[in-house]
Amino acid sequence: MSNQSTSSFGSTGPRGRGKVVGVPKRCWCGEGVVALISKSDMNPCRRYYRCGFTAKHRLRNDEHTFKWVDEALLNEIETLIDKTREIEQELKELRTERMVFERMVSEKLEIKIENEVLEKVEEALSEAKASSKKMMIVMVIGCMILLGITKFVG
Repeated sequence: MSNQSTSSFGSTGPRGRGKVVGVPKRCWCGEGVVALISKSDMNPCRRYYRCGFTAKHRLRNDEHTFKWVDEALLNEIETLIDKTREIEQELKELRTERMVFERMVSEKLEIKIENEVLEKVEEALSEAKASSKKMMIVMVIGCMILLGITKFVG
């Protein structure tokens, strides 16, 4: 395969030629693109894409789509590499967002659990306080009764 190649530009119609990125599907004229094999001395057996209308009518030096297959496939690979990089970057950003979200949820859950524990501890303390107050009252009454009995007996 020769390193020399003619332009791999497609066409954008009578207004001028434009670069076709990747594998061309249709020519500007609306005709489908066909894959052919070069028989030229400069590019023997090299595959290329060509406007079906142009290939059928054997037109040359026109404004219709023409692109070497190897260049088209390299374009496709480069496009896929770029898209892969974009997706990897998006995935990285999503993972970061997920970690931040999980951290926030974890912190909120910790605060909720701490508040529930504090409420239960406060309830237990209130119950213990109420219980100890009752015991104190019983003990004070008991002491008063004992004092009354000792004064009465003595």
